[in-house]
Amino acid sequence: MARILLFSAAVAGLLTACNMGTKHSSDMTAAYPETRYDPYGWLENDRSEETADWVTRQNAVTQDYLNQIPYRQALRERLTTLWNYEKIGAPFVEGGYTYFYYNDGLQSQYVLKRNETMAYDFSEEAEVFLDPNTFSEDGTTSLGGISFSPDGSLVAYQISEGGSDWRKVIVMDAASKEILEDTLVDVKFSGLAWRGNEGFYYSSYEKPKEGSALSAMTDQHKLFFHTLGRPQTEDALIFGGSKTPRRYIGASITEDGQYLVVTAAVSTTGNELYLQDLKNGGELQLVAGGFEKEYGVVTSEEGVIYIQTNDGAPNNRIMTAQGVQDKSAWTEVIPEGEFPMSVGSGGGRLYVSTLEHAVSRIDEYAYDGTHLQTMQLPGVGTVGGFSGKRSDRLMYFTFTNAITPSAIYSYTQDEGAGQIELYRQSAMDFDPSEFVSEQVFYTSKDGTKIPMTLSYKKGLKRNGKNPTILYGYGGFNISLTPSFSTSYTVWMEQGGVLAIPNIRGGGEYGEAWHVAGTQLQKKNVFEDFEAAADYLIAEGYTSSSHLALSGGSNGGLLVGAVMTRRPDLAAVAFPAVGVLDMLRYHTFTAGAGWAYDYGTAEDSEEMFQYLLSYSPVHNVKEGTCYPATMVTTADHDDRVVPAHSFKFAAELQAKQGCSAPTLIRIEVNAGHGAGKPTAMVIEEAIDKFAFALWNMGYTKLPNP
Repeated sequence: MARILLFSAAVAGLLTACNMGTKHSSDMTAAYPETRYDPYGWLENDRSEETADWVTRQNAVTQDYLNQIPYRQALRERLTTLWNYEKIGAPFVEGGYTYFYYNDGLQSQYVLKRNETMAYDFSEEAEVFLDPNTFSEDGTTSLGGISFSPDGSLVAYQISEGGSDWRKVIVMDAASKEILEDTLVDVKFSGLAWRGNEGFYYSSYEKPKEGSALSAMTDQHKLFFHTLGRPQTEDALIFGGSKTPRRYIGASITEDGQYLVVTAAVSTTGNELYLQDLKNGGELQLVAGGFEKEYGVVTSEEGVIYIQTNDGAPNNRIMTAQGVQDKSAWTEVIPEGEFPMSVGSGGGRLYVSTLEHAVSRIDEYAYDGTHLQTMQLPGVGTVGGFSGKRSDRLMYFTFTNAITPSAIYSYTQDEGAGQIELYRQSAMDFDPSEFVSEQVFYTSKDGTKIPMTLSYKKGLKRNGKNPTILYGYGGFNISLTPSFSTSYTVWMEQGGVLAIPNIRGGGEYGEAWHVAGTQLQKKNVFEDFEAAADYLIAEGYTSSSHLALSGGSNGGLLVGAVMTRRPDLAAVAFPAVGVLDMLRYHTFTAGAGWAYDYGTAEDSEEMFQYLLSYSPVHNVKEGTCYPATMVTTADHDDRVVPAHSFKFAAELQAKQGCSAPTLIRIEVNAGHGAGKPTAMVIEEAIDKFAFALWNMGYTKLPNP
């Protein structure tokens, strides 16, 4: 559910709040459209003419307000300049080609290029294989996933239109780039797992027949096998549907082609594991039942299957199964450690990525569990990659932290420690030496120690006057690790602080940390976030009048809950694509699958009352002064439906007790976040920064 996304160094410095004759935020007013109250249930019908008209009028009010901020264009120009640099992804080999993703700077979508050699050639000679910028005129149709057949000769790729989770699948001959058959439709929450060149497995739901396909409940996932050359209507149902109802079903095939792996779940945490031996025959068999623990196949080698699980190990461990074998017979090969781990494979070895206080550590193991080495990483930060095919001896990984743009490194295996080398440095015009990123620890309400990363420009004075964005998530076992954001560079250039706490509900300290922020313990998440704000204020980094709260999806719930619990904590709030109606969230799309984290209003009276006590939509109080708020959502968000944001904005506008604006910004032809074109991402970021600074009292930016 989701993860986070002014002027050059010559104009960097602390913002000033002096009045230079421009209009101040307290002088600006917004005439909100009239919103019929019932209580706002009609806003759940996102396809109605009445709702569409409301969206149009709300966007007009918001854009009129933003257009009055005098430095909005300057922010736009600076961020556009920063963004305009060549971006290249780590290479990967399929068949006789080396592929890589490429963006020349401001292209709406990344282009997939390739070379007909094993060399990683960045030059213009590289062939364009897929260009999503040609999928639609406005750049809002994106590449949603791609999968090559084992020999690399065939490819199936998914496209997302307007940011929707509903996908189409196109099958192509990789060499000729010829489309081979009709497009598959109505695919959702799915990978594409090839079984040789015969066809592939994919997952989907029945498309809702009544109401909106973007908001109606999707409850029974189905796993199909598509045989190339046959119509989709003849695809074989493999698992799921009414006989074995599950909300989420995924399939993969081990690299050696021997095992079909099926995971099935009723919630976003915990799954069953099924295996089928495709080489020796046999049925799909349940090998790990129940939905309380998680099981995922890493790889297989000579019939031995390597499985990552938190069963008996909250921080995960690696087990081996001798073929299709019940979990009771599995053997531990890499035990659980002090910190949570995840495992990849490549070149006949296992690579264990451990989060030590939210920072990456990588260890290399032999298949028998022998520890070979701890990698000497480029610095303290976040590593992505360290995986590949069994035949690979050269692999690539990325490294980043809050003030280091992502760079590509190569790792060459040998009998000793192997060799790590810088392969591709970021081309961004940015000097990390001008900035600071530090990790601090603070104490939450119940005494729990929480880590937080603070990033800012050198020379910052802890005088309580620094504009600060406090960004959080706190849910679904998702970890916020240090990573670079081009957008937030603009914020830091202007003297801003970016603060990211690793609050409970996430996965930074394993499943126990996650569970501590779920269901009847969900308020731990809010208290951790509030304590982060209190720490920043007490330590002089900022003050309530210079603080903005920000978060998306589950993080949007976090912001909505905290701003209604403690409306005087911050000057500004940005609840983005948020889960904001906690009594009805489970009635839309696949929302019922979030019950492991939230519980539902139907579970018990206790759970109902607990959800009601913090549900943002139900806790807006008449006459209370809430922070200046810009709710953000999108009209094609079919994961967290926009009705959440619509109703919350309507409540704020009706009940706001002071002059602070409560606006809603509704992106048109966009979804939950993935696949947004570059221009849309830039525009949303500068609107956010301009709104924040204006409502912190800044009437101008420093002159160049």
